[in-house]
Amino acid sequence: MKIEIRRESIAALPQYAEISIAFEVSEVFEVTTDSHSGQLTLAARGVAVPYTKDYDAVDGESPLQWPRRFDVSSWAFFSAFEGDTRVGGAAVARDTPGMDMLEGRGDLAVLWDIRVAPAHRRRGVGAALFETAVSWASAAGCDQLKVETQNINVGACRFYARHGCMLRAARRGMYPRFADEIQLLWYASIS
Repeated sequence: MKIEIRRESIAALPQYAEISIAFEVSEVFEVTTDSHSGQLTLAARGVAVPYTKDYDAVDGESPLQWPRRFDVSSWAFFSAFEGDTRVGGAAVARDTPGMDMLEGRGDLAVLWDIRVAPAHRRRGVGAALFETAVSWASAAGCDQLKVETQNINVGACRFYARHGCMLRAARRGMYPRFADEIQLLWYASIS
């Protein structure tokens, strides 16, 4: 499969949003912290009843809502195509007033969103988008790329670990609507 990554304008968000971000939750990570070193450890455990999680279905989280929530003028939007078919996308944020994920740092970018069409998952699309996000952040003068995911998204956690991201924080209680979910923050150093 030949994948082409294209940078797109915000005008492409409606097409970008058509790519499903939903995934099946069949296992979750239990998170523990070593009391001496502070190192975080993830241990997978199966769930009794698998279910589908779709963050786009959560009020205010759809890509179409981003321009209403943030000044996206310094964001980059990328789409992955196989021929003429859109098969994935990534949104990278930096220099966005009011976005706590950026920690007030000018040398940090956030991989705000990455998605791959279900039929194209596990075929290198996500890797190509991630590498593009890292390259863009580097060219923008960033030293790190930050990624947020949750302990219920085991596949994403494994993906980020494979791509050199280090788990630096696990925060409980960050999602009042989803009390069982733990926020996981990953950082990739950009050289």
